[in-house]
Amino acid sequence: MSSTAELREERATPTPTREQAPQQAPADPTASIADPGPLGLAAFALTTFVLSLFNAGLAPESLEPAVLPLALFYGGIAQFVAGLWEFRKANTFGATAFCSYGAFWLAFAAYVQFIEPEMQAKGVPEAGITTATGLFLVGWAIFTLYMLIASLRTTGALVGVFATLFLTFALLAIGDLTGVDGIATVGGFVGLLSALIAWYASAAVVTNATWGRTVLPVGPRS
Repeated sequence: MSSTAELREERATPTPTREQAPQQAPADPTASIADPGPLGLAAFALTTFVLSLFNAGLAPESLEPAVLPLALFYGGIAQFVAGLWEFRKANTFGATAFCSYGAFWLAFAAYVQFIEPEMQAKGVPEAGITTATGLFLVGWAIFTLYMLIASLRTTGALVGVFATLFLTFALLAIGDLTGVDGIATVGGFVGLLSALIAWYASAAVVTNATWGRTVLPVGPRS
């Protein structure tokens, strides 16, 4: 009797259909792509650090052209490429930041190498060239300000990078527009701090990924 009852119970139990079977989530197609963030941060940090040495008056002005190769190849091209891979990783924040600041360094190299000499050749006074540089920096300060607001949902390390970078652009712009060299010098020192924080953020991601655990905390905020 028990066998007959069990058989009836099995027949009464509905067989799951294909529609009722649980569906697995599709695999992440970008899971095999390395995080481009550390590259972008490192490229930004090194180029910013070297330029800030000159802005802060810690390196002789005659050696400032040494920044241009870094601005072109590392801060510019390498950081821009990191931004393109952030697009592939579906990271809107990272893509916008790295592509934009990569383009900044490319534009900076072109400005120093071609535009400034052309303005000088056309007889534009030094004050006019300085004002043009200040306006160039004002635009980047505005961009960095809203990226700072967006970074409040990322990590504490990135908030530190964007906060100090905004101050750097703002101080350098004010120094150029007002002609007060001391303000720009302070901006150089803040730029050094921004570079150091960016280096830390880059090192943290590389180290934590390599070790498979949190060795250097970045303070996630989201």
